[in-house]
Amino acid sequence: METCIKSLLPAGEDIEILIIDDGSTKDNTLEIAQRYEKQYPGIVRAIHQENAGHGGAVNTGISEATGIFFKNIDSDDWADTDVLLKIIGILKDFESKGTKIDLFLANYIFDREDSNKKKVMRFKGAFPKGRPFTWDEVGHMGQSQFIMMHTIIYRRDVLLKSGTLLPKHAYYVDNIYAFQPLPYVKTIYYLDEALYHYRIGRSDQSVNVEIQLRNIDQQIMVDMRITDLYVNRPKNLSPRLEKYLIAFLKLMYCATSAILLVGGTPEHLSKKEVLWNYLKDSDPVAYKKIRKSFMGGWMNIPGALGRKISVLGYKISQKIFAFN
Repeated sequence: METCIKSLLPAGEDIEILIIDDGSTKDNTLEIAQRYEKQYPGIVRAIHQENAGHGGAVNTGISEATGIFFKNIDSDDWADTDVLLKIIGILKDFESKGTKIDLFLANYIFDREDSNKKKVMRFKGAFPKGRPFTWDEVGHMGQSQFIMMHTIIYRRDVLLKSGTLLPKHAYYVDNIYAFQPLPYVKTIYYLDEALYHYRIGRSDQSVNVEIQLRNIDQQIMVDMRITDLYVNRPKNLSPRLEKYLIAFLKLMYCATSAILLVGGTPEHLSKKEVLWNYLKDSDPVAYKKIRKSFMGGWMNIPGALGRKISVLGYKISQKIFAFN
């Protein structure tokens, strides 16, 4: 956590650092947070709450923040300080000119602890660079080019307007955070530099396959929540945004299906059917689009052989995109 905090401190009074101690009992998180609060008054704030999980901590951050923009950074990750300072300069310049940016995007880096390998996740070709743009100007987004929590800086008003409130005591809620506010975003800016370092490859992480299987009900809950958000999305959205939202929904369903297929028990396969039936009942049109897509079809090849092929495809994708 101290690595994370120290990567942010050079920004000085241009930012506030909210350290949310989410009911920690097995370490000295609160003690460290209070030490930094005392050392950097007006910049660091230590906030203690009863355990509410990752979503509850993010909710507290949103409600307690006073700045114009909001960025979530998990305590075991960190920011590139030079890129952070550059982003702050860009945002301050836009604010001084009265140019409103609702969503600022930057690249992020997978830092794998198990192999010391790094993979930069970029949006080459997807977004205009060096100027604000709208959804109508978004280009083709590749299979790995999804707007995830690591790449996002929201205008805080967008989070409030969208009513973003994450479920407590659940994993994978960052997907809701990366989805729900998007229909309320009008202007975007993309910096083709990596701000966020995402530490990955530990055996105890929530994205580890074995842990995902243990927490699969939470992942299904998140998928269903995103389905509800998609069904009840605001009307008259940009066609490019509509295309992206359905692609994101497809990603969620196919990723969860892959984990269930890896599990492979009758209970896992039953839950997979329940999940897809939820989409079918909620939005038949979206169901047909996703089910007939390459990824959707790949995750639903019938029979034992089909399941083996689907799992093989998942493992190949896992190697290519290094997502867990």
